[in-house]
Amino acid sequence: MIMKYLFLLLASVLIITSCTDNQSGSVEREDLFSLEIGHMEDQIALYHLEGNRGIRRTGFTMRDGLFYIADGNSGKIVRYNSYGDLLFMIYNEETNPSPFSLKTNMSDDEQATRWAYTYPLEAPGWIAVDSRKHIFVEDRLPPEAHRNDPESKATLDGMILHFDQNGRFVEYLGREGIGGTAFPRIIGLYTSIRDELAVVCRLPDGWNVYWYNASGVLLYLVKISSDAIPVPQDWVGVLSSLDNITVAPDSRNLFIKVDYSRDTFDQSTNTRTGSEAVNSVIWTLNVEDGTYPNSLEIPLFELPESNRTSSIKVFYSMLGAMRSGKVLLYFPVDTGYAVLFADTYSHQQRRGSINISNDELRYNDFYFSTEGILCAMLADNFTVKLVWWRTDRYISDM
Repeated sequence: MIMKYLFLLLASVLIITSCTDNQSGSVEREDLFSLEIGHMEDQIALYHLEGNRGIRRTGFTMRDGLFYIADGNSGKIVRYNSYGDLLFMIYNEETNPSPFSLKTNMSDDEQATRWAYTYPLEAPGWIAVDSRKHIFVEDRLPPEAHRNDPESKATLDGMILHFDQNGRFVEYLGREGIGGTAFPRIIGLYTSIRDELAVVCRLPDGWNVYWYNASGVLLYLVKISSDAIPVPQDWVGVLSSLDNITVAPDSRNLFIKVDYSRDTFDQSTNTRTGSEAVNSVIWTLNVEDGTYPNSLEIPLFELPESNRTSSIKVFYSMLGAMRSGKVLLYFPVDTGYAVLFADTYSHQQRRGSINISNDELRYNDFYFSTEGILCAMLADNFTVKLVWWRTDRYISDM
């Protein structure tokens, strides 16, 4: 096994250019199906019975028109088609009632159209699906199995479970690969080129990205230190803050969005009065050699103030990446979200918006597919809606 440890120091000088396409429009939304809130097989336990938000993560992803939801509050994983038909479920039988519409206890040679398997899921969260329809899901170790790493000062409490396309358990992954030791806090899970898997973790002093091949062998460990975040050469005196790390689905690249600000001072007293946003940059990091072959400057979003005669400039947040180096950024507005599509190769950019009603803002979570379709889970007090916006069509000519 070849393992490359990439210790990323302050990035070398890069010239940043951008070409902005100012076209803007609202992307049409399609409501696909709804689920009730609860613990039954065809429900999602997004809230407790008394109406409070559950304390565990609810993760979801979409691949080839199929939706996968990891319900951390009930300890189950479900797969739906785009019409809302429940196809299969992996569930913890200690925290879920036995399914009545799904075939259970199937042998290897049995056939069924809708089925369920049991597995002692503790708290499934982040979830990813590869081209084989194999499922990779974050799960948490029980509290008594948590360990503290004296070197990184991080709590090690996570693992990645691997299930095949039918929902049967295959193996679990730790930091070193199959059967390895627990991960620190996982903040992202992605599949990439050749069904490789990337696990993004947060540590007290930075970020680690573990990169595996389709067989679960660790290929690369990328370490990004908080005090070694890249800064453009001519941006003197700026403060940097890493917003998000996402993974290219068709190459061994990471997209790292960094926000830059500058302290402001009272000229008469020379005392610090605050800070102002400068701009953001998406850095492309090559996982194989640790270089930054490309970067793209992202403009600030101008948010109108209440009197509508002026605006303040704020940072977009990066949501995810699709094929061919395109990334999606967003910022919440009164009618939903302003979105910005950016091509890290051609440096084209296109603005747009998506509409979400106020009663759907109690909970919303997004996923940007490898094909460029923006999907969301939206919830009010009673139901969870699965929707999407065909943003792939909106940016087809970029």
